[in-house]
Amino acid sequence: MSNTDLLKELRIERHQREAHDGRPPRWPWIAGAGALLLVLAGGAAWWATSHRAIVVQTVAAVSPASDPGAGAVLQATGYVTARRQATVSAQITGTLTEVLIEEGDHVKQGQVLARLDDSAYRAALDAAKAQAAAAHALVLQYQVQLAQNERDAARQQLLAAQGLVPKQTAEQARTLAESTRAQLVSQQKTAVSDDAQVTQAQVNFDYCVVRAPFDGVITTKDAQVGEIISPFSAGGGFTRTGIGTIVDMDSLEVDVDVNEAYIGRVKPDMPAEAVLDAYPDWKIPAHVIAIVPAADRGKATVKVRVALERKDARIVPDMGVRVSFLEQKSTGVAQAPQGVLVPASAIVQRDGRSVVFVVAGDKAQLRAVQPAAQGYGDLKLVPDALRAGDAVVLSPPATLRDGADVQTESPKP
Repeated sequence: MSNTDLLKELRIERHQREAHDGRPPRWPWIAGAGALLLVLAGGAAWWATSHRAIVVQTVAAVSPASDPGAGAVLQATGYVTARRQATVSAQITGTLTEVLIEEGDHVKQGQVLARLDDSAYRAALDAAKAQAAAAHALVLQYQVQLAQNERDAARQQLLAAQGLVPKQTAEQARTLAESTRAQLVSQQKTAVSDDAQVTQAQVNFDYCVVRAPFDGVITTKDAQVGEIISPFSAGGGFTRTGIGTIVDMDSLEVDVDVNEAYIGRVKPDMPAEAVLDAYPDWKIPAHVIAIVPAADRGKATVKVRVALERKDARIVPDMGVRVSFLEQKSTGVAQAPQGVLVPASAIVQRDGRSVVFVVAGDKAQLRAVQPAAQGYGDLKLVPDALRAGDAVVLSPPATLRDGADVQTESPKP
């Protein structure tokens, strides 16, 4: 055996050295540390998922005594509208010299709202009057001349009959009288035309004063002194087409959109109650005026006109309102049922029982309920387990459990 072979026999490899130095191999420790990290990461992910707040939508439970839909067969929302409303403008183009209105002013029919610069129209009126006066003066002149010519023709006719003048002279006198009569008639027509010009000039001059077309309240003021106003829209945005808007408050009513699937429940003259969003505790007696015979294809609704039986200064156009259509006119003496009203979508089944979730702070609380058979449209009566004002979760998700963290958001329209 050579020296090189002997040296190879004496060399100790790495795996032999680790096996003979008394220390265990390091790979089991590395594998164990990796497994521990995986377990910790999974636990952290489970903890974050289980403790993440669930986003929910809530609505307040209401008492039947304060709910305007008690006894209603259907509810719908809409807005207060005015059947008699006008944007007041001038019928001529001119510059405003006076604007006598402000928002909220009560005005009477015929009351002056604004004035335009009338200098040009006054001059045109004066010219028309002068022309008409001249025409009438000429009519008087022709009338006098005609009377004289008729007398002359009569004398010439008498003299011709006596043979004192030729018959031609009498015929010429009669022709002159007839010609004067024709000129008189023509001038009378001209005078009538000039009188019409005066009337037109007077109308244009009167248009310089803008008056209220009916009794009402000014809701908007759209023009100021010095601005040009015109009944026609002009380019550039420098010409106003209206001075202000006047609303007849006695013509206020409610327009509501009723889902076409439920329109069959609504009848003309059907009693109803209206509650303004601004005054939720104020019930206004109402009744159905008419069902508009046209459907909105996009919203699948039919518009219903509802009359308010009580007028009040608090009711103004474009206010939001909720209308409850009643089977019979409310007498206001019926005993309100016990409990609260909640949307039907807030009641779900958990473990074979009906429950609702109430948000308290940032936690969801499960409460078992027994809804009454009595219903109010889309609302259900819950006799117990809830109080008026409780924030009830709408359409609780299947993952929602008692004590879960929640985050509330406003219901979608």
